[in-house]
Amino acid sequence: MFLSREEEDILAGERGPGQQRAMELLVALGRIYDAKHLVPITSAHLSGVSYKTIGEGGIDFLIEMSMDSKVKVPTTLNPMGMDAERWKEMRIPESFANRQLVIMERYAALGVSTTCSCTPYLTENVPRQGDTIAWAESSALSYANSVLGARTNREGGPGALAAAILGRTPYYGLHLDENRAPTVVVEVDGVEGIFDHSLLGHAVGQSTGGSVPYFRGIAPDKDELKIMAAAMAAAGSVALFHVEGSTPESDGQDLEGLDIVHIGRKDLDEVRSRIGVEEEPDLIALGCPHLSVREMRELALITKGRKRSPNVEVWFCTSRSTASQCPEEVAALNRFGNVVCDTCMIVAPIEGTHRVTATNSCKACSYLPGLCSQKVVCRSAPQLLEMIS
Repeated sequence: MFLSREEEDILAGERGPGQQRAMELLVALGRIYDAKHLVPITSAHLSGVSYKTIGEGGIDFLIEMSMDSKVKVPTTLNPMGMDAERWKEMRIPESFANRQLVIMERYAALGVSTTCSCTPYLTENVPRQGDTIAWAESSALSYANSVLGARTNREGGPGALAAAILGRTPYYGLHLDENRAPTVVVEVDGVEGIFDHSLLGHAVGQSTGGSVPYFRGIAPDKDELKIMAAAMAAAGSVALFHVEGSTPESDGQDLEGLDIVHIGRKDLDEVRSRIGVEEEPDLIALGCPHLSVREMRELALITKGRKRSPNVEVWFCTSRSTASQCPEEVAALNRFGNVVCDTCMIVAPIEGTHRVTATNSCKACSYLPGLCSQKVVCRSAPQLLEMIS
């Protein structure tokens, strides 16, 4: 892989051990994927934020990297393992909370924004079409590639941090035009609403793997695209998709000779019955990916005047930035359950407090059994809230 003179100096340690370690990571990635060189990026988004997922080894890595380095581009964070202001209400152990705060201190020392969200494009990190970025949250990078038209590979946490510190990333994969073309056509019938699009994403991810799907027969809005991207990324590692007449790179694509997959109502019903159980939940968690302002408003209307069962906790997961934009809805939702910011059910240590979690997110359904030892109930948000009212 070609390196400029400046990049060679960094690799030789002339800019300090933190930048040297970052360059070593990028060079290793570049060699694995046969990248010819590095390219500048305009932003980064980092995973590996919750103490639950990175542990003491992750803290040691962040301490090492933050001793003599700072990020060179605007950089945001994925959700952490708790709401920093409401962790006691979430029943988070104090030992966990203390280590989580250390992680946030280390990221702050690196110059990273400490707003934590899996939807940075709804807050402060909004790439433009054609921007080269290094993002490490599977649903966010899929949305950025597909809906915003930016360009990123499916980065790991350390690789995205290295890219943020150096302001560049290896040039391979989805940075190249030829790898952004559709590889399968998905013809859809009978899909409507946020929950259906989550089921659709799961069905397509499972059936097409790491493909680049081209969708026909849907016209999703931003929230439907958000939850569909998340489900596809979790079920099949989809990092880029196109929707006919909707996403910025859908026009002019050559679809001749591609396999065609048909998805209809029966397929969605099969997904829901396969990934969920029919049990009473002790936690209902909405917001995977994080809720938008519009979703917060819709949920506030659904819960207005209702009282929930005292046996079930309800979390509305969003970013603190989004919550600040709809204070009346936050207050209304807090009367029904708990608005928890900068965290989510997947990366919080709910296995110590809950057994059955209900959600409208197929991404969450994919991860909750393994990461959180949960049985999952999979239904639409209105259905879930009606269950306990």
